[in-house]
Amino acid sequence: MSEATNAKRRAGEKSVEYIEDGMTVGLGTGSTAYHMVARLGERVREGLRVRCVPTSRRTEEQARALGIPLVTFAEVRQLDLTIDGADEIGPDLALIKGGGGALLREKLVAAASRRFIIIADAGKRVAALGQFPLPVEVVPFAWEVTTRRVAKVVGVEPSMRRAGADAYLTDNGNYILDCACGEITDPVRMERELKLLPGVVESGLFVRMADLAILAAEDGELEILERRA
Repeated sequence: MSEATNAKRRAGEKSVEYIEDGMTVGLGTGSTAYHMVARLGERVREGLRVRCVPTSRRTEEQARALGIPLVTFAEVRQLDLTIDGADEIGPDLALIKGGGGALLREKLVAAASRRFIIIADAGKRVAALGQFPLPVEVVPFAWEVTTRRVAKVVGVEPSMRRAGADAYLTDNGNYILDCACGEITDPVRMERELKLLPGVVESGLFVRMADLAILAAEDGELEILERRA
């Protein structure tokens, strides 16, 4: 197992310590969240009682295979906690997410949670967001027009995410535009302007949402960051 993978595993396993008996928990998507779900499965087999809402089909399949009880939003009003990864973690825990294609469901689940915890290797921490291409989920109809609108906001020409020769489809049947926009000086403004565009479903900017981040360095050290009030 590589050092980077070990770091992700440590962060994921540490986050499960925040899950208490009887909680309703949002389960994130991605390589770090995978280790969190795996550890949660062990705790469920040890007797921990939880109900969970997955943020993607991939996470749902993993959780079911581990015997983790799942529920839908038809059965719950609010979640106690969501644990998820991030592609970038900027100042005051502003995030870029969506590298795995689940940004819409991830944001819906996080927004319905009392507490939102991010888990990642320490290399995901940056001085300013934007080194990782910003994902923007758009509806397929008139996506060409939407792409031009998005370009005006982000300042660069977006790239259609592909799955081989075809357009990548999210679990919701939408497209993703990846925007290599460089340093994002005002993520609050950019998120607001993107959400106002017809055809845009969601952006990968998660601003003022995360409450706490668990970062694991390759040397094994864990760093806990909290968002300022």
